[in-house]
Amino acid sequence: MNIAVVLLNWNGLTYLKQFLPTTIEHSKAACVYVIDNGSTDDSVAYLKQVNGIQLIELDKNYGFAGGYNLGLRQIDAEIYCLMNTDVKVNKDWISPFWEKFNQNPNLAIAQPHLLDFNKPDSFEYAGAAGGYLDMLGYAFCRGRLFECTEKDTGQYDQTAVVHWASGACFFIRKSIFDELGGFDPSFFAHQEEIDLCWRARNMGYEIQSISQVKVWHVGGGTLAPSPFKTYLNYRNSLALLTKNLPSTSLMPKLLFRLVLDGLAGFRFILKGKWSHTGAILKAHFHFYYRFFTYWRARKEIGPNTHNYNFSVVYSYFIKKIKKFSDLPLDSRINL
Repeated sequence: MNIAVVLLNWNGLTYLKQFLPTTIEHSKAACVYVIDNGSTDDSVAYLKQVNGIQLIELDKNYGFAGGYNLGLRQIDAEIYCLMNTDVKVNKDWISPFWEKFNQNPNLAIAQPHLLDFNKPDSFEYAGAAGGYLDMLGYAFCRGRLFECTEKDTGQYDQTAVVHWASGACFFIRKSIFDELGGFDPSFFAHQEEIDLCWRARNMGYEIQSISQVKVWHVGGGTLAPSPFKTYLNYRNSLALLTKNLPSTSLMPKLLFRLVLDGLAGFRFILKGKWSHTGAILKAHFHFYYRFFTYWRARKEIGPNTHNYNFSVVYSYFIKKIKKFSDLPLDSRINL
């Protein structure tokens, strides 16, 4: 079973210089590729001087989804590891994934535990110890609820079945990536990995968080907080529900989400962040315009698509629950 470690770069020269040498050093069991997404800095010039990688150049920035879709067509491997350029890895980080994929033919996607590069003993926002979805499609993680991240004290050191794996670093079988048609390029960036994982679950495949491997992620390094990021998150979240929720529950939950998004916009106003409120409005108008496009992208809903039947928004903001282990669910989903 051969593995390709594939980094997608866009104007990330600083992170390439900081993290790529270590990635190459600790990835002897794999081939390392960098897909450059039309960078306008000196990334390509630098990458052409680096030994131990294969460079794929794209003509412009196609976003996370489109960039990977185009670049991966040029890579022949049984397993892809898709990883951000702002991730630090340790020795022997690949072999546990190789073993898990060999042992379980139904395993489609898997992620390591993501810790915060700037706070190495704490989980990182992007994926922590594996992602889940609540009844309204809100994403949360073992080790992270909204902006509240936990310290890693070993409390989640069990491999677990999860709903989604973080796009900051996850492994996926090439055959399944191709079967799913890759990422949805209309997402551009943000939550496209959740959509991919949900579609994989719709087809009966399994997703895991592998506790034996921990990596350190800068977080926000590839797309800093901005109104554009807010726009992508809110637009893509609505598209995610439309594509993947069962039709019997889609409209009630979608309407509820629209109300909550309105409250989020009001919260931004109270904080003086008017541009973020405008970004939410723009996201909604774009979603309404493309609603039937997202609807037509729906596939058959499979047996493994049920999310948790509670609201993480209510649990976090009303009941003041800040830790995953305190949520009204069975957190001991160990393998």
